[in-house]
Amino acid sequence: MPCCKTKNPGRGHKTASKNGNGPEDSDDASANVADDASDAEPPDRPGIVIEVADLHPASVVLGGPDTQRHGRGRGLQLIGALAESWGVTYHRNRKSVWFRLDTETASAQVDAVPAEAPDRASPAAAPRTPAPPQGRRDRTAEWVDRGGPSFLAEASELLTGQLDENMVASLAGQLLVPRLADWCAVWLNSESGRLKLRRVWHNDERRIEALRATLEGDPPPAGLGAPGTPWPWPEAADPSGTGGSALTFPLIARGRGYGVLLLGRAGVPQMTEGVVRLSDDLARRMAQAVATARQYTQQATISRALQRRQLPVSLAHIPGVDTAIVYEPHGEGQTVGGDFYDLFPMGGRRWCFLLGDVCGSDPEAMSVTGLARHLVRLLAREGHGVESVLTRLNQALVEEEAEATALGGDQARSRFLSLLYGELEPDPDSGGTHCVLASAGHPLPLRLSTDGEVAPAALPQMLLGIDDEPDFHADSLDLAPGETLLCVTDGVTERRDGNRQLDDDDGLADILRGCAGLGAKAIAERVRLAAHDFGTEPIDDDLAVLVLEAVPTSAQELMRAP
Repeated sequence: MPCCKTKNPGRGHKTASKNGNGPEDSDDASANVADDASDAEPPDRPGIVIEVADLHPASVVLGGPDTQRHGRGRGLQLIGALAESWGVTYHRNRKSVWFRLDTETASAQVDAVPAEAPDRASPAAAPRTPAPPQGRRDRTAEWVDRGGPSFLAEASELLTGQLDENMVASLAGQLLVPRLADWCAVWLNSESGRLKLRRVWHNDERRIEALRATLEGDPPPAGLGAPGTPWPWPEAADPSGTGGSALTFPLIARGRGYGVLLLGRAGVPQMTEGVVRLSDDLARRMAQAVATARQYTQQATISRALQRRQLPVSLAHIPGVDTAIVYEPHGEGQTVGGDFYDLFPMGGRRWCFLLGDVCGSDPEAMSVTGLARHLVRLLAREGHGVESVLTRLNQALVEEEAEATALGGDQARSRFLSLLYGELEPDPDSGGTHCVLASAGHPLPLRLSTDGEVAPAALPQMLLGIDDEPDFHADSLDLAPGETLLCVTDGVTERRDGNRQLDDDDGLADILRGCAGLGAKAIAERVRLAAHDFGTEPIDDDLAVLVLEAVPTSAQELMRAP
C-alpha cells in the first residue's frame, strides 16, 4: 500500500500517494493527486480518496487468486481488505485505481499494516480479502474490451515501421504472447508460394522447440479461408493435457495472401468474439506490414542491381602502374552517385582510365553514368582515340537530351557531363609510362614529379553534352618511375569551409606536394582525409579520387599482360 500524506483530511477530501507501487505492484506505476477520483458521489461521512495512476493503460487489473499466478497485483488484496470502496478510472492518456478509506474506522485498519513494511499486508488483513468469484473469469476477454483499441494502435505503429518481413513475424509474436494468446506461430509465403514457418512463440520458452517441430510437420493450407478457423490443439503446446482453443487467421493484404497466423490459448474451450475480432484486426495489419516489407526489399534489390552496373566489378591490373581509387557516393544508402570511374584494358598492351561526374545525383543521373561508362569502353575497344571517344560520347549525350526535351518539354533537365579520359602505355625500356589524356570540363589532373614539383597535366576543355560540335584535343606526357598522376572530382576541389573551397589558392596542389615519396594508395587516402577534414560540415557531394603512379616493370611482365 502506498504511503499517503493527507492535508487536512475532512469530508470527501482527496490525498496524493507520494511513493510506492501501483495497484498491480508495478515498478512503472506512479501516484499522483486525484482531483476527480470517481464520478460517484462520496458517502456523507469523513473519508479520504486515493488514486494511483498506472503507466500501462492496457494492462489487466489483477487481484484475488490470479495474483499468485501472475506474481503481481497484491495491492488489490490490501485494498479489498481495508477500503470502503474502490474502482478503476480510465482517463484519456492513463488508467488509475482509486479507493476510499473511511476515517471513522481507518485507524484500526491502518494499524493492521506495519509502518516499516508498507508494501506487505499483515495476516490480520488476509481474511478480509473478497472471495474469488464462482467459475473461471476470462481475463483476456475482459482486457480486450478495455485495452484492445490502445493495443491495436500500438501494434500498428510498431509493425508499420518494419521493413523486413522476418522482423514483422518476430515482432507480432512478442505482441500477441501473452496478451492475446499463450502461444502463436506465423507462416509466410515463399517465392514458390509454399508456406514456411517463420516464427513460433510461447509464454513458456521451454515449449518453443517442441511446438515448432510439431507445427512444421503439419502446416496450414495455403488457401486458408475465413479468419478464426479452428485448428487441432497440438499436444506440444500444453503437456499437462488441459487442452485449449487454437484458431488460424489468413494474412491477406491488397487481395493477396501472404501467410497464416495461428493463435492458441490454453484452458479455454472457445475464444470470445472480442478476442477473435482483435486477432483478425492484428492479422490484417501484419499482412500489410509484410506486403510493405516485401515491396521495399524488392525495390532495394533492383536498386542495388542497377547500381552495381554503373561501376566496374573490378579494376584492371596495369604492369608498370600502381593504381588506387577512393569512391564515396553522397546519397544515403546508395552505392553509386553522379561520379563514376573505370580502368580497363583496350588491347595492344594499352589501358584506359576515366573519371567522370554527371550533373546531379538522382536516379536519372545514375542512368547517364551507366551510359557514359559503357559507351567509352565500347569506343575504346573499337580503336577510337581519346579525341574520337570524347566527340562520340558528346554526340550521344546531345542526342539523349534532345529526345528527353521532346518527351518532357520544359520539364526535361539538362544532363551535362565532365570527364577525364586517358590512355596508358607502359614502356619497359624507360621504366615509365606514356599517357595521352583530355579533360572535358573536369578538374585538371595534377602531376607530382619525383622532386616534389606539382603541375597540371592537361588543359581545360568544354563539358560534354553542352555543344553539338565541340573540338576536343588530347594532351600527352611521360610519367617517369616514381611520378604520380592525381585525378579527382569536384567533390574534392569544391569542398567548402564557409566561403572557402579546398582548391582555392592551389589547395589541392599543396596537399599533393606534401605526398612526395608516398605510394598510390597512401596518396589517395591522404587526399580523402584532407577533403573530410577541410570543413566542419559533412561532405555534401560525391567524392572520387584516382591515383596513377609509374613504377618500374620488366618486359617479361608486360608481355604477359593482355
